[in-house]
Amino acid sequence: MRFFANIAMALLATLMLVACGRSDASDATTGMAEARGVTITRCDGYTIVEVANPWHKGEVLHTYILVPRYANAAQNPTKAEANVAQSHTEAEANVAQSQNKAAADAAPNQSQTKAEAVAAAGREELPLPEGLPDGTVVRVPIERAVVYSSVHAGVMKELGAFSAVRGVCDAQYYTMPEVQSGLDDGSIADCGNSLSPTIERLVALKPDAIILSPFQNAGYGVLTNLGVPIIECADYMEHTPLGRAEWIKLFGELLCCREKADSIFQATADEYSALTALTATVEHRPKVISEMITSGVWFVPGGDSYMAHLFTDAGASYPWSDDTNSGSLSLDFSQVLARAQDADFWLIKPDRRLSYRDFEAINPLNVKFSAFSHRGVYQCVTSETSLFTDFPFHPQVLLRDFVAIFHPELLPDYMPRYYQPLSND
Repeated sequence: MRFFANIAMALLATLMLVACGRSDASDATTGMAEARGVTITRCDGYTIVEVANPWHKGEVLHTYILVPRYANAAQNPTKAEANVAQSHTEAEANVAQSQNKAAADAAPNQSQTKAEAVAAAGREELPLPEGLPDGTVVRVPIERAVVYSSVHAGVMKELGAFSAVRGVCDAQYYTMPEVQSGLDDGSIADCGNSLSPTIERLVALKPDAIILSPFQNAGYGVLTNLGVPIIECADYMEHTPLGRAEWIKLFGELLCCREKADSIFQATADEYSALTALTATVEHRPKVISEMITSGVWFVPGGDSYMAHLFTDAGASYPWSDDTNSGSLSLDFSQVLARAQDADFWLIKPDRRLSYRDFEAINPLNVKFSAFSHRGVYQCVTSETSLFTDFPFHPQVLLRDFVAIFHPELLPDYMPRYYQPLSND
């Protein structure tokens, strides 16, 4: 099977080289090591990015043609540029904070920042090359983005390009201090609900990209008429932790920090592999379940899902590992109880800290699980942690938590970062 997969990849590489007008395979990079849903091919003067349709196998969801904005845009930003992009002067901060909030809401981010001034000095924008292939043209590096997800804002921060975040949707879900500070001083605009963004405010921003997570059969309405590239980041649809983490390479291309993105992913992959090596030979693999019933429905991870792979890699046994679904399974309480009553561990993500007494009060039937009676319930309080921002591109951190919980003897000196046991109060 791997033989035929390699042949298919080679054929794809050949086809992409033809599309790039190249004859030397060593000059183009195609495919990803772990990610299934994105392909990056570098050509003379531009880069082709193909995002696979996660709901229709074999189809392309979107093709992007990344074209350097400046003559040196293909290179990593200089240290000076990075420092400028990461900081504002005290004077600028004072001015921003003293601005009339109403004016900021009406016309956010209209003034040029110091970072933009420095970046623009002596860097005249290049014209588009002729003969570009079909696809949505994106000038890189992206400098003014509206970001729909805190996950993607977080990875932009990690790559040293947070200054490119100029607007966000669903602001109430952002826990990053940088975003909250930007919303307060007007340097980041609140563009409203992601399902129905405030178009007027978005237009006023003059973004050069909108970065969002696509959903099946979801349209973008008026957004498609703005002439702004919509970057559909389907990283959340990857089946494996490292597959999702590798999407950081796409952001490396969009922000022109390729080497940094590659380095971060490699460090992530190395640590993840080291942890899986620890659990590869464990004899006892405790049974684990996750989530809890809500409004009569218990959504458990499918057997080929991101979380199911994490549980397995952490040396646990997952009751639905024989399932082939990469999303969630909608079950009722009795279905979960029938298959997982003897679970050793139970992982939940409440929005407030719970005790066992609280957990029983939420649902008296919770006491039927062994994990409850044996005090094996662990909680990640979402209002108190940065889990949702951190783990998609750094699954090794969450994996380390799970290994420490399931096999504490393997990591005796490590205290879990996100998950803590319920109190006995």
